[in-house]
Amino acid sequence: MKTTEICEQLCRPKVEELGFTLCDVEFQKEYGDWVLTLFIDKDGGVNIDDCELVSRAIEPILDESDPIEQTYFLSVSSLGLDRPLKKDADYQRNLGKLIQVKLYAPINGKKEHIGTLESFDAESFTLKPEKGEALRLNKKDAALVRPHIVF
Repeated sequence: MKTTEICEQLCRPKVEELGFTLCDVEFQKEYGDWVLTLFIDKDGGVNIDDCELVSRAIEPILDESDPIEQTYFLSVSSLGLDRPLKKDADYQRNLGKLIQVKLYAPINGKKEHIGTLESFDAESFTLKPEKGEALRLNKKDAALVRPHIVF
């Protein structure tokens, strides 16, 4: 089992008990140091106090179970406005919303498409552009899928 999966299993109950959703866990090297990052969300959004609350609550759980051999830093973060869609839960959260898709190869002469996420399954998703026909795209053909932020 991956480090991220172990940490997710250990932390999810406490995060949910505190009223948050644990959306993703990453464990990667940043500037020479290992960082375990938990991405959380809740209705109304997440602020810095929420991140601190969750961090203090899960620190003892991780210390006690000690699932990571090397030294690391713990980080708790909100998803962010333009966080890429990776998991089904990300697609679910963005149904009916505008998304931006960057493709590896062009479709209809374009590598970038913006439209409303209409549906998805394990392999693909449907994007409805403002003008034109809906596009059924394979997830594996997309280099990047993220919310489209309009200011």
